[in-house]
Amino acid sequence: MNNATTQILTQTVEELSKEDSYKDLFHKHREGTPLPSGAVLNEIVELARAIIFPGYYGKSSVNSDTLSYHIGVNVERLYGLLAEQIQAGLSFSDGEEEYMYAAYSPSTILNEQKRIAQDRTARFIAKLPGIRQTLATDVIAAYNGDPAAKTCGEIISCYPVIKTLTNYRIAHELLLLEVPLIPRMLTEMAHSETGIDIHPGATIGKYFTIDHGTGVVIGETCIIGNNVKLYQGVTLGAKSFPCDDAGNPIKGIPRHPILEDDVIVYSNASILGRITIGKGATIGGNIWVTHDVPAGAFISQKR
Repeated sequence: MNNATTQILTQTVEELSKEDSYKDLFHKHREGTPLPSGAVLNEIVELARAIIFPGYYGKSSVNSDTLSYHIGVNVERLYGLLAEQIQAGLSFSDGEEEYMYAAYSPSTILNEQKRIAQDRTARFIAKLPGIRQTLATDVIAAYNGDPAAKTCGEIISCYPVIKTLTNYRIAHELLLLEVPLIPRMLTEMAHSETGIDIHPGATIGKYFTIDHGTGVVIGETCIIGNNVKLYQGVTLGAKSFPCDDAGNPIKGIPRHPILEDDVIVYSNASILGRITIGKGATIGGNIWVTHDVPAGAFISQKR
């Protein structure tokens, strides 16, 4: 390496190390507390899928005689990995949390975070039977809604909606347990895998399906009832973002649609704002909906 190259590298490092360069882009780690790992979260998803859908994911040799053993091994592995990742997520703190921890030693903070992580992991594990029951209804909805599907096994093995909903329903339960960061990471992993973007904060009922799926967006404050079907390209989004006195968007307010039971939304429709699509309504494709739709209505493009 010649002097000119050394000078270029040194100057670049100095510029990248200036505080104004990395402001809001730098996370200061506490000792021994890394951020959650994408690779480990991938393993957690695979373990969860193997537990919920045994024989379809994980070891192919599982049968009724060995099922309890395989689930037991996977649950134990899932508990250990998830507890570590939740503890790592708890270290992803903002200024308020830094203030709360200021009076404690690093070892005390780590021990408390470990206790919280283990407690939330155990409470999540207890929710797995319920998550499986709900996903079973989603499999049925996908099978009944697609004449091309030959078996429920085909739905579980192949259909992107089930892979996405597995991540979403896991992430949603973790969010309800106040697990930071990880729920969003899990749904974004599914987004990358399938092209379906569901925020973990959305509330989605049973027997939910998305045909094809690519390009679907479901926002944070959406509420979706039972037996709802969406097609590809549907957006359930916000129409506008109310701002505070400083001009910054106000976060956490209801701003996405409510879809009541038995609603169907066809491809590339955009339903925006805190509006209600009434029970049994049908929304045609390629339209923009920003007002309430009464129960049983059929909305389509005008010629």
